[in-house]
Amino acid sequence: MSNQHEQPKTSRRKFLTGAAAAATGATTVGFPMIAKAQSPTVIKMQGAWSSTDIFNEMAQEFVTRVNEMSGGRLRVDYLVGGAVVKPFEVTDAVSKGVLDAGHTVPVYWYGKSKVASLFGSGPINGCDAPQTLAWIYRGGGLELYNELLQKIGLNYVGFFAMPMPTQPLGWFKKPVTDAKQLKGLKYRTVGLAADLFQQMGAKVTQLPGGEIVPALERGVIDAFEFNNPTSDMRFGAQDVIKNYEMGSFHQAMEFFEIIVNKKKWDAMPKDLQAIWRYGVEAASQANYWTAMKNYPKDLQVLIHKNKVNVIRTPKSVFQAQLQAWDVLTKRLSDEDPFFKKVVDSQRAWAKDVAYYHFLNEADYRMGYEHIFKTKLPA
Repeated sequence: MSNQHEQPKTSRRKFLTGAAAAATGATTVGFPMIAKAQSPTVIKMQGAWSSTDIFNEMAQEFVTRVNEMSGGRLRVDYLVGGAVVKPFEVTDAVSKGVLDAGHTVPVYWYGKSKVASLFGSGPINGCDAPQTLAWIYRGGGLELYNELLQKIGLNYVGFFAMPMPTQPLGWFKKPVTDAKQLKGLKYRTVGLAADLFQQMGAKVTQLPGGEIVPALERGVIDAFEFNNPTSDMRFGAQDVIKNYEMGSFHQAMEFFEIIVNKKKWDAMPKDLQAIWRYGVEAASQANYWTAMKNYPKDLQVLIHKNKVNVIRTPKSVFQAQLQAWDVLTKRLSDEDPFFKKVVDSQRAWAKDVAYYHFLNEADYRMGYEHIFKTKLPA
C-alpha cells in the first residue's frame, strides 16, 4: 500500500520540476528576442539650413512623426546645417554614407545635373506647387527622379514634402519696376533660377541662406531672394535692406527633398520603410500648416515693425521672366534629351491639371476684397 501512495508523489514531483524547467527555458529563450526588439535603427540626419531657419522646425516635424510612429524601433536624430557638412554638401554626404539622411532641396545639387532643379523649381507650365508635387507622386515624376539619381550615381532614396508657396522676387536696394533694372545686378539665387536671372542679364551668385547677409554686407551681392518672409526675417534681411518684392516666376514651386542612404534604406525593415514614407506625407501637410501660421504673420512684422517697403512685383517683370524661361527651356532641352523628357512629362500633366484648376477655382481674391473692403495690388 505504501508503494501505491509513493507513485503519485513521484509523478507530481516530476511534473513540477519539468514545469519549472520549461518556464526557465522559455524565459531564457525570450531574453535575446526582447533585447533585439529594444535596439532601434538609428538614422543620423542633417539639414541644409542655418540654425535659426524655420526649415529646421519643419524637418523636426518629420523626425517627430517618424520617431513616434515607429514606437522606438526607428530613431532619427536631426542636426542643423553645418553640424557635419556644409549645406550644399548634404547630398554627397548622404550618398557616400557620411550622413545617413538629409533634409535639403534638389536645387542645391543642380550643379551635378540641371535636371535636378526640375524637381524643385523650373519652367512655368501653369501648375502651382501642390499640383507639381502631385505630378511627382502621381504623374510619373518620381520615376524620372529615380532615373536621374541612377544616371548620375547618387546612392540614396529620395522623397518630397511641403509644396512651398511662391517665393518672392526678393530684396533690393531700390524697388524693381522694370526688368531692365536686373541687368548687371549682383543677385543671389539657386538652381535653374540662376540660369533664368543670367538670361535676364543679372550677375548671379549661389549661396546657402546663412551666407546671404554677410555677402550683402561685403558687397558680393546687391540683391537676393531666399524663400519666405519668416526665413528672410530670421537671418536679418530687414536689417540691411528695405525693399521686398512679392511674387515671381523664378521659383514658383519648390519642395523639400528628404533623402536616406540607399544601403541604410535597404537594411530597414519594410514596416519602418512604410513609416518613413508615410511620415514624409504627414510632415508635408504639417509643414504647410506651420508655414501658414508663420509666413503671413511675419510679413506683417516686416511691414509694421521693421518698416520694410513690401510691394507686388510688376506684371512686366513676370512677362520678362516668362520670355526668359522660353529661351532657357528650349536651350536646355536641345542640349539634354533627358531634360526635355522631364519637361515634356510636366507639361503633359499641367495641360489637364491646370486647365481644371483655372476653370474650377473660386475667385478667392474677389472674396477677400469683398469682405475686407480693400483693393489688393494687381
